[in-house]
Amino acid sequence: MGNHAGHDHSHAIVTEGNAKKLTFALVLTTTFLVIEVIAGFMTQSLALLSDAAHMFTDAAALAIALVAIKIGKLPADDKRTFGYQRFEILAALFNAMMLFVVAIYILYEAYQRFSHPPEIQSLGMMIVAVIGLIINLISMKILFSSSQESLNVKGAYLEVLSDAVGSVGVIIGATVIYFTGWMWVDTVIAVLIGFWVLPRTWVLLKQSINILLEGVPEEIDIEKLRNDLLALKGVESIHQLKVWAITSKNVHLTVHLLAPQVDRNQLYQDAMEILSHQHGITEMTLQIEDDECAPHLHSEQSVNDDHESHEHSNSVKQHQH
Repeated sequence: MGNHAGHDHSHAIVTEGNAKKLTFALVLTTTFLVIEVIAGFMTQSLALLSDAAHMFTDAAALAIALVAIKIGKLPADDKRTFGYQRFEILAALFNAMMLFVVAIYILYEAYQRFSHPPEIQSLGMMIVAVIGLIINLISMKILFSSSQESLNVKGAYLEVLSDAVGSVGVIIGATVIYFTGWMWVDTVIAVLIGFWVLPRTWVLLKQSINILLEGVPEEIDIEKLRNDLLALKGVESIHQLKVWAITSKNVHLTVHLLAPQVDRNQLYQDAMEILSHQHGITEMTLQIEDDECAPHLHSEQSVNDDHESHEHSNSVKQHQH
């Protein structure tokens, strides 16, 4: 029985580049937040205050994402053998929960205003919203590439995206109010912003919870992965297949392969090639067996693997760079 482990150092996605992008976006967002809050109260616009609330969560999300990067880079220790990488997911979860709270508050405030819409200064409302949209677009451009790699940055990016949509809504609302005098349009825009944000927030929340529950990442087709392993030369069956993620792009796998009378080094290389390049697995542990272990013996045999590996010249620990 051979036990092989491999991992890819390229999964370190919390880079200094991401930190610099987040810092720049945070400075832009925080500066405009102060302006928008003051303008929201001066113009009496709920849509503008709604946008300011989202801008506040933007700033908080960016700050949390920065902290997650700093903490995630801390080295592993005897207590946390995976290090602190998963703090990224906790940050994404917190951001999603903040967005839910803000959206619900705006919907409640809109309900209160429907019966008594206040007088709104539409011109000031429009000017502030245009400036906010420009800042959001700049931040989105900065964060977009990193949002494809990190769930943490994706959470911050979604915050900024939702606020950009909010700014567009405020501009439309201000234009309608300016030409028609329909003050209730401001409240309608605020409600639409809330409903637009909620489903996207739910997606982020679901992804974060799935990782925390050690679920199979959404991008992994577990049936195809299983069939690809079974198709490898010499593999008769597989069991104890487990796939989970530590962070967005750090996917782990363990599996037992029943493959008697096979070149184990070659089988390991073939399996690693398929798992890493076709399925995006960054770290894997393959246990190759001559005969299928009884379920109650798995833990015992795993403990004994270190001793058994010395008896098999083809037991390899290989690192993929």
